[in-house]
Amino acid sequence: MYNRFIKVNLCLLGFMVALATGRAQTQDDTIRVHQLQDIVVTEHKRPATMRQAAPLQVIQRSGIERMGVQELTEALRRFSGVAIKDYGGIGGLKTISIRNLGTQHTGISYDGVAVNDCQSGQIDLGRFSLDNVESLSLAIGQTDQIFQSARMFASAGTLNINTLKPSFDSRPHRTSIHLKGGSFGFFNPYLRHEQRLSHRLSVSAQADWLSASGAYPFTLTNGQIVTRETRKNSDIQSYRLEGNLYGEWSDNRSLTAKIYRYSSERGLPGSIILYNDHSSERLWDNNTFVQMHYMQQSGAIFHWQAMAKFNHAWNKYLDISNLYETGRQEDRHLQREYYASASAAYFPADKWSVTLNSDLFVNTLSNNFPNSPRPVRLTSLTALAAQYQSRRLTVTGSLLGTYITEHLQISGNASQPADRQRLSPAVSASWLVLPAQNLRIRASGKDIYRSPTFNDLYYLRVGNTKLRPERATQYNIGFTWSGAVSGKIRYANLSVDAYHNRIHDKIAAIPTLYVWKMMNLGEVSIYGLDVNLQAEATLSSRIKLYIQGAYSLQRAIDITTPTDKNYRHQIPYTPNHSGSASLTVENPWLNVSYNMTAVSRRYALPENIPANEIKGYMEHSLSLFREFQLFSRQIRLQADALNIADTQYDVIKFYPMPGRSYRLSIRFTI
Repeated sequence: MYNRFIKVNLCLLGFMVALATGRAQTQDDTIRVHQLQDIVVTEHKRPATMRQAAPLQVIQRSGIERMGVQELTEALRRFSGVAIKDYGGIGGLKTISIRNLGTQHTGISYDGVAVNDCQSGQIDLGRFSLDNVESLSLAIGQTDQIFQSARMFASAGTLNINTLKPSFDSRPHRTSIHLKGGSFGFFNPYLRHEQRLSHRLSVSAQADWLSASGAYPFTLTNGQIVTRETRKNSDIQSYRLEGNLYGEWSDNRSLTAKIYRYSSERGLPGSIILYNDHSSERLWDNNTFVQMHYMQQSGAIFHWQAMAKFNHAWNKYLDISNLYETGRQEDRHLQREYYASASAAYFPADKWSVTLNSDLFVNTLSNNFPNSPRPVRLTSLTALAAQYQSRRLTVTGSLLGTYITEHLQISGNASQPADRQRLSPAVSASWLVLPAQNLRIRASGKDIYRSPTFNDLYYLRVGNTKLRPERATQYNIGFTWSGAVSGKIRYANLSVDAYHNRIHDKIAAIPTLYVWKMMNLGEVSIYGLDVNLQAEATLSSRIKLYIQGAYSLQRAIDITTPTDKNYRHQIPYTPNHSGSASLTVENPWLNVSYNMTAVSRRYALPENIPANEIKGYMEHSLSLFREFQLFSRQIRLQADALNIADTQYDVIKFYPMPGRSYRLSIRFTI
């Protein structure tokens, strides 16, 4: 059956290539080239996010620098509908969840190729640097981008991290040096070099090193007793290396290749319960991957692309404690992924496009546990999508086919899991209701699911090979508007989206007679509202004001069992209200940026009682920066005051976050 499945995909791809190539050759015979005069644009271009049929939020490099944020998670907090789980400190693990569907439902791509962790399904955002990011985009549900890998269709939402491409002036090379330092022993040098090899080929290479003690003070409250403590075992040492090759040909062909290496050693500070702040846990991570992306446009009616990737990830966990018979617990895991993807886009008529996207990847996992299963998972994803797009109307539909088969090299006590297959539809539409006011309404729906991770299935006695995939349905309706408001406010855009999500067969750890076990037990209903606002005002000929705000209202409740105490209670770590605001004053002397993040109260456990409550918080930060030229070299100086009110708060209960801290940075471009 599986071989027939592959053959059908290959036949469909071949048919589209043959059909499109034939028509492309006919059209190419009559192509003539005309040199157009330069055009100067003086009006604002309406952002592509405003015409999307499903929510899409984007921060470009210019916006990142304007807000003064210097860490990836700081930038992501500017998006609505995003929850960042932070276990505290500079080296603490950080993950992202979209609209409370869970971290495993959130896909992450790095320059268009998916980043995956088959062991836990969670990606630590601390692995990525913001210094080399060109743009960040967050897509929720079915987006208008249908010419992409099938893997991008297979998530409830996707965070796309796009890195900088080489940029040259009169010289064939460019070098940037960025030095950052601050409180708690933080030091982070960064070096990037770009080199043009020919008019078609260029390369870039970058390296950065991060070191921090993470020993920040925090306030510990125990009843009536309030003490000042210092976070322990929160240090980190890490480095990143990345090399890129870019090829651009005049006949609409492009090639990018990347090699990436990340290595870290960190302390896991652990939870603070009463006065017990001892932790001896350590974590080592080593991740290397190589990826390639080739794209070609064959005339005006056919495009195709191919991707390939090999990923090698190793981690070691060490805990020294008298809780173990040997006095220590050491876990080592090794996972590999072999990935290939092919996509074809066909434009049969004006305003119409059809794509076929097929992915095939193999995941393996091994560890040092005795008689532990060594799973090998083969996954095939095929997405067929079609789109109609005119000036006023965009309609997109897709159907994703998933087939997963798994084999255990060492079965032990675990049974061989059953094959999994599913069809997942999605549809979205956007209509320009009032062209003069640029007012659009949009609606989308998507059915998606995630397969259990290797940890869910096989981790020691907790794993359960009989788990069913976790299914989710998404519905969204909203509107977008953009335009000028008055003489002072030159430009503004606003988007408002209401949504409803439903999670079925939610995977959770449930206590059984003697041990905890992973089970399909939960069902969650989620209602919410996301609001995004951006505006630009001209206060004078030399002073500009930039405003950005995001707000989320969310009600995510457990509807599993009416007799449970937590029935219709808000699920853990879900605030009813959250939001962010940024205000930047840009002038010729010293730019000032103010950033605020606010989160209402949450609960650490399913039952919403005072004992489980985590207090809400509001965090404020201030950045001062200036760019200037010295000896024909571009220099940027920046000073940041983070959490200037010294607010004491937890994102994860019993994991205190840092209070007030400071950071200085300088960047040279030579």
